[in-house]
Amino acid sequence: MKTKRVVLGLLSVLAVAAAARADSDDARSGEMLPTGQRITPAAAAGASFRTLNPGFPEHPDRRAGMAVTTVASHDGKTLLILTSGFNRWSLPNGKPDPAASSEFVFVYDITEHTPKQTQVIPVPNTDVGIAFAPDDSRFYVSGGVDDSLRVYARGANGWAEEGTAVKFGHKVGLGIEVKPSAAGLAVSADGSKIVVADRHNDAVTIVDAKTHSVAGELDLRPGKTDPAKKGVAGGEYPVWVAIRGNGTAYVSSQRDREIVVVDITGTPRVTARIRVEGVPNRMVLNADQSLLYVASDNSDTVSVIDTKANAVVETITVAAPPGLLPKHFGGATPNSLALSPDGSTLYVSDGGINAVAVVPLAGGAPHKVAGLVPTGWYPNSVTAAGDMLYVVNGRSNVRPNPGWCHSAYPDRAKSAECRARNRYVLQWSQAGFLSLPAPKADDLRQLTDQVAANNGFLKRRDPADEKLMAALRARIKHVIYIVKENRTYDQVLGDLGRGNGDPSLTLFGAEVTPNEHALAKDFVTLDNFMDSGEVSGNGWPWSTDARETDVGVKAIPMQYAQRGQSYDVEGTNRNINVGIASMAGRHAANPITPDDPDLLPGTADVGAPDSPSGEEDRGHLWDAALRAHLTVRNYGFYGDLVRYDARVPVPLPLERDPAKTHTTVVYTADPVLRKFTDPYFRSFDNAFPDFWREREWKREFDGYVAHHNLPSLSLVRFMHDHTGDFERAIDGVNTPELQVADDDYAVGKLIEAVANSPYRSSTLIFVVEDDAQDGPDHVDAHRSIAFVAGPYVKQGSVVSARYSTVNMLRTIEDVLGMEPMSLNDAYQGPMSEIFDLKTRDWSYSATPSPLLAHTALPVPHTKLGRAAPLPHDARYWADKTRGYDWSHEDRIPAAAYDRILWAGLKGNAPYPATRSGKDFGKPPNALRSVNW
Repeated sequence: MKTKRVVLGLLSVLAVAAAARADSDDARSGEMLPTGQRITPAAAAGASFRTLNPGFPEHPDRRAGMAVTTVASHDGKTLLILTSGFNRWSLPNGKPDPAASSEFVFVYDITEHTPKQTQVIPVPNTDVGIAFAPDDSRFYVSGGVDDSLRVYARGANGWAEEGTAVKFGHKVGLGIEVKPSAAGLAVSADGSKIVVADRHNDAVTIVDAKTHSVAGELDLRPGKTDPAKKGVAGGEYPVWVAIRGNGTAYVSSQRDREIVVVDITGTPRVTARIRVEGVPNRMVLNADQSLLYVASDNSDTVSVIDTKANAVVETITVAAPPGLLPKHFGGATPNSLALSPDGSTLYVSDGGINAVAVVPLAGGAPHKVAGLVPTGWYPNSVTAAGDMLYVVNGRSNVRPNPGWCHSAYPDRAKSAECRARNRYVLQWSQAGFLSLPAPKADDLRQLTDQVAANNGFLKRRDPADEKLMAALRARIKHVIYIVKENRTYDQVLGDLGRGNGDPSLTLFGAEVTPNEHALAKDFVTLDNFMDSGEVSGNGWPWSTDARETDVGVKAIPMQYAQRGQSYDVEGTNRNINVGIASMAGRHAANPITPDDPDLLPGTADVGAPDSPSGEEDRGHLWDAALRAHLTVRNYGFYGDLVRYDARVPVPLPLERDPAKTHTTVVYTADPVLRKFTDPYFRSFDNAFPDFWREREWKREFDGYVAHHNLPSLSLVRFMHDHTGDFERAIDGVNTPELQVADDDYAVGKLIEAVANSPYRSSTLIFVVEDDAQDGPDHVDAHRSIAFVAGPYVKQGSVVSARYSTVNMLRTIEDVLGMEPMSLNDAYQGPMSEIFDLKTRDWSYSATPSPLLAHTALPVPHTKLGRAAPLPHDARYWADKTRGYDWSHEDRIPAAAYDRILWAGLKGNAPYPATRSGKDFGKPPNALRSVNW
């Protein structure tokens, strides 16, 4: 025991030292991510880290993104890497490049220490499935949204597709406007059968390897094979397959947190269901197939299943070695695993902490992590072959974003020049390939220290910070958290006149956003704030959970590239409101819900995080507040947006004052948040002005003032800075600058209401964009606007500390006395530099943009100055965006739309093709420290 304490003590000392070194931001400490973490992928001795280059002459800088799966041949000579993400590209003439706009299989010779790329095979669409035949003569790739299986055979000139793809015949997926997706797959021991998980059809398809034809299909849901189990959840969102011998397939069901055991010897049938902790994804069998290892997100565990008894015999926590983390908060996100060739060591990729966990299997249970190995940003797959480890990760730091266009929607992006730039944030995010010798025990200590430093695990809190946050906690009893949409710092505050802004990139400057300019000047200019997400699909999880789940990480890039998948990160699953359990309730909320009791029964949310204590799907900010016995009120978060689509039979009416008519205008897709939601506050809908959203919030706020019961945490969604839907927009708020001005005024009016209320001394207002994808920035594609207003906030200051969405959430938690939600906010610091306990007094008066005089909004004309003429009317913007889908965040071609915005608002000014990275503002009071 004494030896163990000495080792752990040394580990802690080294980790603290490593964390201190990380603050220097030099080459040894790697690079900072917008999540507040660091990555050091080449830290291990003998490690080699590279990007994946498809080798297209037309695109010399082209690199593939989102590598998801690695697999080694049985003879240990060949490694395959499968991508499945955004991966859309255009030719220099602006036309789509079909060859480059594909996914890929990268083929590597791994007979030598350094892997050698021998071939790149384009695949039109993929998911996560790839596997070798037992004799290594062929390999199989799942076709994702193509709902198929592709077969590749080895020939004299390398690998080539054999025949045509095997089509599965699913016309649609299960849900509302959902496409099928062929996902994980496995091959039987004799090579005769391939079993493929049908992710969005809740089934498996069995393919005859000899005839290349479908031999059978099995719906995994209990009610589809046993009428007595109608409406019983099971088998939904199957993602991975492992086959024992020739007769038993194990399928991981993510939504239902179970492994479905399927007999495939004849007519396929379910023989058992094995419940596991967390959300299961990848699985691997040991050599004699007596044990099945299952990696699970949310619980940060690997379940060990005895395949004879079909029972879990051990659950291994794989977030960190014992003693490294004082408390487990979740978010390590294990998502793949591999066994060493001799079976003595289990390797697990922990996507959430950018590491591979090493678990020795010698001796009996319990087994524990011996150490962590640093990787690139979000490792997705690990393979062990010989004495080497091969790891692929999905993302990279994009930093400045020159050109800022993409070709995901080539039929809608009207500018060839725009398409040719290929500078969309998801295009710039590159996959990485790490190869390294399997680390020795002595090396693991240092590598674990590095991972601890990269994630801030053992960074000691500054006593001054602790004292400051305790003082704020004693004074502040209410937080209002406003989440907005998609703007960069330079787009809005580039013309501020102080801080690091580039006025040449400003689209919505002081005339459009007088309140945001006033907030930045009157309180704190945050000119180095990073949104942790790239797009709404990951920006919202970061903004509400301080993390992503593996389901969202894998699905969002594919969805944004129109490669299938569904938007399962704001409560709905496959566009079904799973916040409501009953069919009657679902139909009342959305009449077009399919009439099938086996369609996602219950209220499980496949994309939601768990709480630190393991409460399923309860890892959101509001859940943390409720666990702290605080009160919550929701205005627009997690709304079911299908009902706002004008194409549905009964869209929710555009009521300006729905409370007056008792008209429900939002159906929340979270079963807990539903209880605390204002039914009269409209969620994301571009046709509806934020002016009326603020008016509804104010109606309730006045009631709280009268009854002295303002909730501890208020969640407010002001979304009109997203802009769009110009034909449907009401009250003449129907051009981009008018919609941004409307959003700005709503923010200002809310803060004014608090400033003039009895709650002015006990309330802080935090404002953030969920992501910054919709515009250029000269510093970083993640840099965005953020504001904090209220008592004890510094006034007239520029604070350039590198803060992120995670730091803002940590600040809210500290102020209200809430427990962190994940490893990220648990081990990152609050925004302490923005506070001053001496500045208790504050005031604020909202100023409407003069441009709002062009609208029919009832803004007092005494407050409106002389309005400059608009460069274009609503017809112009509607024509330029004809065919766009405004019904949901990010269903439009964001970067192409940004070019339209630039041309429409900037006229003939050339669109910026480069980003200088220059610091435009170095005032004497600028704070240039690096946060934690």
